[in-house]
Amino acid sequence: MITVMGASGATGSALLDSLTALGVPCRALTRDPDRLACQLGDRAHSTWGIEVVGADAADPASLRAAFAGTRALFLAMANSPRQVELELAAVDAAAACGVGHVVKLSAPAAEPDAPVAVSRGHYAVEKRLLESGVAATMLRPYAFMQKLPLLADGIKAGGVIVGAMGDAPCNYIDVRDIADVAAALLVRPPGPAGAVYHLTGPEAVGHAELAARIGRLTGRQIRYIDLPPEAFREHLVRVAGMPDWLAAHVTEIQQLAVSHPERPTGDVEAVLGRPARTLDAYLAENAALFR
Repeated sequence: MITVMGASGATGSALLDSLTALGVPCRALTRDPDRLACQLGDRAHSTWGIEVVGADAADPASLRAAFAGTRALFLAMANSPRQVELELAAVDAAAACGVGHVVKLSAPAAEPDAPVAVSRGHYAVEKRLLESGVAATMLRPYAFMQKLPLLADGIKAGGVIVGAMGDAPCNYIDVRDIADVAAALLVRPPGPAGAVYHLTGPEAVGHAELAARIGRLTGRQIRYIDLPPEAFREHLVRVAGMPDWLAAHVTEIQQLAVSHPERPTGDVEAVLGRPARTLDAYLAENAALFR
């Protein structure tokens, strides 16, 4: 059995689609099984569908019950102040239950001295995985294209994109490519212990160029406004309504792109045998969201 944690999130949901397309039965873990089963419709509990199971990473007993019979596990959790604690609990439960392979959704620059707190947290989870004896594969994707609609309000209201990246390029990747890579790795025998895949789209694009491309699609003049990091964090709290911890995280991620210039990799194509989806294709598919 392949078990998917974070099944209601953007990547986990896409992974359920990828596994279903491959005809692979899987188990979807969620804290709200009734809601997820409703969303999945007839794919839930069908012969080649998705078994929906209630589990909470804060409850180790529920994790151990949910992991029973699991051959391979996809580990992903939403960003939160408790993310590291909960993911460590999931790793411990997986090891205790004899899970054979864990594919972990990690982050760029997952190192002990990373300038980004969330990357240091992911490193701690990766380290626990490698020490657990479970075969582990790390996926380190960059910016999700599916987060770009969060820019829509600023674009529609004022024709602006606000950030703190200067002219640094950003590696955008479609979560459907992350999901397809995860599915391919989950159904195969595990590769080398601790293998890391740096997942990007085929190009890195700066915010000014992103604004220009969305402008061409919508027929509008869209500007990029670059703020100092602290001013950007305050903007996210005051205007976007983010909690302070999340605003700090987003600001750190943008500053990481400045201090560690991003370049595309070929890891998606190496796993899937096809190129990653392009930013232009995603924007064209979702142009109505920015109008």
